Amino acid sequence: MMMLIVDLLLDGLFAALAAMGFGAISDPPLKAYGSIALLAAVGHALRFFLMTICGVNIAIGSLCASLTIGFGALWLGKRIRTPITVLSIPALLPMIPGKYAYNMFFAQIMFLQNLGSTEGQQKYMEMFFFNTMVAVTVIFVLAAGATLPILLFPKRTFSLTRKKQ
Repeated sequence: MMMLIVDLLLDGLFAALAAMGFGAISDPPLKAYGSIALLAAVGHALRFFLMTICGVNIAIGSLCASLTIGFGALWLGKRIRTPITVLSIPALLPMIPGKYAYNMFFAQIMFLQNLGSTEGQQKYMEMFFFNTMVAVTVIFVLAAGATLPILLFPKRTFSLTRKKQ
């Protein structure tokens, strides 16, 4: 049990650090870094928890995490008067399935290396389609989950940066 808590905290910590690095690229206000880190840590740790403890697949885990980040960005954005996208996009980036995207391109290259072998072609074609489906699906659900709060609460989303009058 203690090991699981340590793993969750480390997962959240590394996601927070990566998200702050991704956020720095777009030069957000200094007050946004804490929120970006918090959203990334909570989202990534939630996905990790759902996948390891609950046995949920990466797509459903990513959807739950991106919804959490999207609604969290809506709530935190209002508190610090920062647009939702400034908070949610850097927090989502550590959840991009890089392993699957890498394996997709690796399989494509290996397929071309094995043009003379039907067995090799079949193996790498299956690997290519599997990794492509996982990567595309996860990226789609990340975008959908983070966009849903914007679609559900358009007035609130566009008033985040305005002071109450």
